[in-house]
Amino acid sequence: MRERPKIKDIAERAGVSVATVSRALSDSALVTAETRQRIHDLARELNYRPNVSARNLRTRRTMSVLLVVRDVGNPFYLDILKGVEATAREAGYSVLMGNTENDPARETEYFNMLRYGHADGMVLMTGKLPPSGGRNQLPVVVALEMIEGSGLPHVQVDNIAAARGAVEHLIGLGHRRIAHISGPVPEPMSLHRREGYREAMRNAGLDIPEAYEMRGDFLLESGQECCRSLFTLPEPPTALFVGNDEMAYGAVHELRRMGHDVPGDVSVVGFDDLYLSKAFYPPLTTVSQPRTEIGRTAMAMLLKILSGAEINREEPIVLPTVLNIRGSTAPPASNYCMSP
Repeated sequence: MRERPKIKDIAERAGVSVATVSRALSDSALVTAETRQRIHDLARELNYRPNVSARNLRTRRTMSVLLVVRDVGNPFYLDILKGVEATAREAGYSVLMGNTENDPARETEYFNMLRYGHADGMVLMTGKLPPSGGRNQLPVVVALEMIEGSGLPHVQVDNIAAARGAVEHLIGLGHRRIAHISGPVPEPMSLHRREGYREAMRNAGLDIPEAYEMRGDFLLESGQECCRSLFTLPEPPTALFVGNDEMAYGAVHELRRMGHDVPGDVSVVGFDDLYLSKAFYPPLTTVSQPRTEIGRTAMAMLLKILSGAEINREEPIVLPTVLNIRGSTAPPASNYCMSP
């Protein structure tokens, strides 16, 4: 039976010391990026797996990290989990997924797992922190969501620019009556997407009636409810910019229930590009976020923190978005008139 490869086997192949290999596999900043990459490649080639039990005893680490989300049932988080897990696995870590369901008590429990040494670090995606102190001293990276003033490192997208681009697409098609269904306000991500909507409308010289800004909660049912309210107005919109895909699905469902065609009567743009958005009818025009890369980048940053490397906590890492234009948007009908 072939003997399991050891760190010294990688060291011999790489021509470096065992200590250098150990540091490189932990993504220590003491090893150059080129050497780290070469050692990671050799580890994969040799199918090296760390002796976790021995290392845990030596380092007093669990070799596990938490990915904490609002709702584990939301498919949005799956690609981020893939990115986190792939990068964690390369470094010998396992990933535990925590589900808060927006419950402050459960949020506190996961932070206590860090405090009491039951996990080594956390990628946080709830947009919230528990009230207890000392949070910015814990090894936590905030991914996608924004927690302003937290002092924690962030990996995110430019929500203002992405939302602005989505609304500019609708304006470019000829729409002038554009409404917005936001996520929960005053959460920063929802505020930033709303600000992008407002900027695009302002830049085009378009008014926003007060009733055109509806507050949802990122769930499908709120998309339905907000849409229903918008189309009881004397002058309903011809287009909707919706704060996430799930609410957009609800809005399209409600429009159909009311007898309106998408995009013939109303155009709809979402945000997230869930995998269902391609299969949805009509396929949803939506802002695509690089979810797997967000997961990989957040985990790589967490590994740097765990290795003791200095990181920039002031400036977030901002990854690019793309507007995927599909069948849910079209120019407004020239003689379009909709009764409430």
